[in-house]
Amino acid sequence: MPSQQKKIIFCMAGVLSFACALGVVTALGTPLWIKATILCKTGALLVNASGQELDKFMGEMQYGLFHGEGVRQCGLGARPFRFSFFPDLLKAIPVSIHVNVILFSAILIVLTMVGTAFFMYNAFGKPFETLHGPLGLYLLSFISVALWLPATRHQAQGSCGCLVMILFASEVKIHHLSEKIANYKEGTYVYKTQSEKYTTSFWVVFICFFVHFLNGLLIRLAGFQFPFAKSKDTETTNVAADLMY
Repeated sequence: MPSQQKKIIFCMAGVLSFACALGVVTALGTPLWIKATILCKTGALLVNASGQELDKFMGEMQYGLFHGEGVRQCGLGARPFRFSFFPDLLKAIPVSIHVNVILFSAILIVLTMVGTAFFMYNAFGKPFETLHGPLGLYLLSFISVALWLPATRHQAQGSCGCLVMILFASEVKIHHLSEKIANYKEGTYVYKTQSEKYTTSFWVVFICFFVHFLNGLLIRLAGFQFPFAKSKDTETTNVAADLMY
């Protein structure tokens, strides 16, 4: 059985992992990733609007990974609209990037839940060193290699979170996702994005990114060497021994 101190450390790491899993699950289903302001460029140019007059041509939207809603304005009053990415916007958005964001979010949830189980088993169970013990926390490194991720399980989770943020940010900024949504099936008016800001769901993934590295620190505080660190220490000892001869 682990010592009382190790129990507390593994429990803390397990609770943090579980909280992250719940957070990412919630983030995945809520339309709170981006809030954008859109300008009806066509209407504003027609009347040469400027200053406060632009407010009549300014709309807004917010969306997540599956659906969203907004209001279009083009000088004739507000027009609310709702949309879903599947199947409505499949022809307008970069589908491969969007699907990868969802895929890596799902992988992040799975890895986090497995990590939670491992942490709790190490805290309250009788772990075997090779599979369920501290070294078992690195079991998912083989999956990580296939995903270009680092070698430890908690780093794999953090890297998934990083990939989710990078891919989504590129979809929004490089591929102009908000403009594509605003102009979808709008034959008369052309809308341009005025401002965009990341909201609650995006920052939940951002926080989880750091929490997983914090869990790695907690493992280290529990007194367990990382596999690569152990191999380096052994290598240094061997070199020193060779020099003595």
